[in-house]
Amino acid sequence: MQVVDEGQTIEPTTGMAFQVQGVDWQYPNKAYILLHKPAGTECSHKPSNWPSVYSLLPAPLRQRPAKTGLQGVQAVGRLDQDTTGMLLLSDDGQFIHRMSSPKHHVPKVYELITEDPLNAQTVQKLLQGVVLNDDPKPVKAAACELTGTHQMNLTLTEGKYHQVKRMLAAVGHKVVGLHRAQMGGLQLPPDLAAGQWRWLSAADLMQINAIN
Repeated sequence: MQVVDEGQTIEPTTGMAFQVQGVDWQYPNKAYILLHKPAGTECSHKPSNWPSVYSLLPAPLRQRPAKTGLQGVQAVGRLDQDTTGMLLLSDDGQFIHRMSSPKHHVPKVYELITEDPLNAQTVQKLLQGVVLNDDPKPVKAAACELTGTHQMNLTLTEGKYHQVKRMLAAVGHKVVGLHRAQMGGLQLPPDLAAGQWRWLSAADLMQINAIN
């Protein structure tokens, strides 16, 4: 069951109210969505091996027309099929670019679990920077904190392909669990279950950009 929070719409268009699953639903000029991505889903309109995250959204969001030629809302970046957590979607191209571009350094906090124990030396290496095989320039964690013997919170301001897993592999660790808990100043709400979504409010958007 999808979560629709009344009063969370952004710039509603008058006269465009209708219902989704029996719930009154406004049609905003621009859609800003927060989805709790479950494991076993792909961030693609044409998934290859797993169900699409877009199948978790109602048809009006998947099919709403856009001037860009792209149909429906688009994910702000991608999470691997086995990665869970915070995924933003929108049909506002400027918002998507701003949140995705490494130039804007939007911090993203990941909670990860490794196969073997972590230690303070691992934290130090990630903060100092590690070299990935596609770029000689070291990639640094913006913040890094041990939360258990095999758990860590890692903050990144870039969005390279499989970056978290590759950074941990570079310091000798295999990631076996990965969850994105925060983007900018906005945390994933604890009451939003995996597979559920809600509108982003104006206050949410301010939180996302608060530390950007």
